[in-house]
Amino acid sequence: MASTASHQSSTANRQWRLRNRPVGIVDGDTFELTECPVPQPREGEFCVRLIFLSLAPVMRAYIVDGGVIEERLPIGSVMRGRGVGEVIASHHPGFAVGDIVHGPFGWQDYAISDGSGRVLKLNARVGSSSLALGALGLTGFTAYFGLFDIGRPTAGDQVLVSGAAGGVGSVAGQLARIAGCRTVGTCGGRDKSRWIVDALGYDAAIDYRGADLASAIREALPDGIDIYFDNVGGALLEAAIDHIRNDGRIVVCGSISQYLSGEDKRGPSNYFDLVYRNARMHGFHIYHYENRFREAEERLATWIEEGRLAPAEDRRSGFETMPEALRGLFESANFGKCVVQIGDDPLA
Repeated sequence: MASTASHQSSTANRQWRLRNRPVGIVDGDTFELTECPVPQPREGEFCVRLIFLSLAPVMRAYIVDGGVIEERLPIGSVMRGRGVGEVIASHHPGFAVGDIVHGPFGWQDYAISDGSGRVLKLNARVGSSSLALGALGLTGFTAYFGLFDIGRPTAGDQVLVSGAAGGVGSVAGQLARIAGCRTVGTCGGRDKSRWIVDALGYDAAIDYRGADLASAIREALPDGIDIYFDNVGGALLEAAIDHIRNDGRIVVCGSISQYLSGEDKRGPSNYFDLVYRNARMHGFHIYHYENRFREAEERLATWIEEGRLAPAEDRRSGFETMPEALRGLFESANFGKCVVQIGDDPLA
C-alpha cells in the first residue's frame, strides 16, 4: 500500500506541451498549456509534487534537434526539463513521502517516477529546495567538475569565464576564487557586469555587447589566460584561444552563441594555436561524473555554509510564466540560475 502525504489537494495536473518547433527564439506558439488528472503511482513508483522547475538554454535544442545526447522531443509531448519536488505518495522502497528529489520530471505540477533517469535525492539541507536545480544540483556539479577536474586550477591562475552571470558561470567564477585564482567574467550589459563583480566576487567583468573582445581581454588579463571556462563558444572562444597561455586549459561546457544559429555552427578557426602553446581544449558531459555527484554536493554545501559560495538564483513565480522565462535566457534577462516556483517549498 502506498504511503501518501496528507497535504495533497489538487486534482488537476497542469502541463506545458510542445505545440510547434520554433524558428529562432521560442514564442507564444511553441507551447500549449493543458491539464490532466494528477497521476497515481503503481508498484515500484512514486509521485512527486513539483516545487521548482529549471530553465537552461539547452532546452531549445531539445525541441529543435534534440541536442547531442537527447532525442528530439515529439510534438504534443510534455516539455522536457528538470525540476525539484516533494514525494507525496510512494510504492517505492527507495523513496519515502517527504523526500526532496530532483530529476527530469518535465514542465508539469506532478510527475510519476520509478527512480530511474537520474532522479537524485537532495541530501544537503542548507537552504531552499531550489538549490537542487542550482548550486547543489547539476548546475553546480557542472561548474565543480568542469573547473576542478578539467581546468585544474592552482593559486594565482588567470581564469576567464564566459556566461558569467548564468547558472553555471555564476558558480564557476566563485569556485575559481575559492581556488585562489584571479577571475574575469564575460556577460551582456553594464548591469550584469557590475553584478558579477559586486555579488559574485569576480575581479573584473567584460561586457561583450560593447567591447572589442581582443582589446577587452588584453586589458583585463594582460598576462593571458590560464583557464578559460567556455559556456558561449563562437567568437568569444576564438578570442580566448588567441590569449591562452602556455599549458593553458579550455573547459568546453556550453555554446549558447550557437544554439540559435541553425546550420551555421562552426568550431574555432584558430584551434591550431593550441599546438604552439601546448594548451588543451577539453569537452565534458556532466553525467560522466555521476558516481561522484555526492562528493560535489557535499563540498559545495560546505562552501555555502561557510559563506564562501553564494548561490545566485533568478527566481520567477507561476507555472504560466515558463515559456516567457525560457525566452528570457536568450535575451540575457537572467541573473544567475533561472528557476520558476510553482508550489510551496517545505524547506523555505
